[in-house]
This record gives sequence, C-alpha cells and structure tokens, in this order.
Amino acid sequence: MLIGLDPGVNTGVAFFEGGKLVELRTIHPLALYDLLAGSNATRVVFEDSRLTSPVWSRGTTAAARLKIARNVGQVDGICNLIVEACARIGIDALGISPRGKGAKLDAAQFEKLTGWATASNQHARDAAAVAWPYRGRA
Repeated sequence: MLIGLDPGVNTGVAFFEGGKLVELRTIHPLALYDLLAGSNATRVVFEDSRLTSPVWSRGTTAAARLKIARNVGQVDGICNLIVEACARIGIDALGISPRGKGAKLDAAQFEKLTGWATASNQHARDAAAVAWPYRGRA
C-alpha cells in the first residue's frame, strides 16, 4: 500500500493499493500517527513544504506576511512529524516539493487523471496527486 499526504490543518490522505486509488479522506494532523501505524503502507509520499523557499508576495501587508509565515511554519512542522512517524513505524517516507506535485486539480480534472468519480476535496486530491507518479512503486 502507498499513502499520499497533503499536510495541513486539514490533512489530505490518499490510499493506493496495487497502483489503484482506493480511498480519499481528510484528517486532523493528530490522527496521522494512528492512521500510519494502523496501515500496511510500505511508503508514504507527501507534499513537503520544507523543500520550497517561501515566496512573499509583493504588495502584501506585514500582517499578511506574518500569517503566511505562520501557516508555512505550521505545515513544515507537520512534515517533520510525518518523517518522524514513518521512521518510528518503519515506513519509507518521500517528500515532494509543492512545485514537483504540479498544479491543483479541480474535481473534473482529477477524475480525468485518476478515474475517481466519487466526491473529493482539494486536500484529498492534492494527497493523491503528490503520490500519483509513485503509485506503482509502493
């Protein structure tokens, strides 16, 4: 089994078995360890915010930049926890740069790529997209 993760306050999770997307969900980061420990995953592929330098938008206020910095720091912390949890459980963890994941997909684009016609949200779609290229190599 391969698990894809999109870390955040609403963490997207995608499960692949035999190279096929079989489940999408969104969980709170505190549930990550139990989810991983209870799975039979051999690899976790996650969007790793630590691999991209933060980009500050010109024309934003100091308050907006502070909010961006806090959000990025929060996601970086979740990425650290994913790596540590996988190490403790014995699951291979592979971080992918947000740019390496590619553009966000809406539900129609996601269905065209994956064949997934069931409801999904952006977090779960991002989790599947980051792991998609690795689905046959779990």
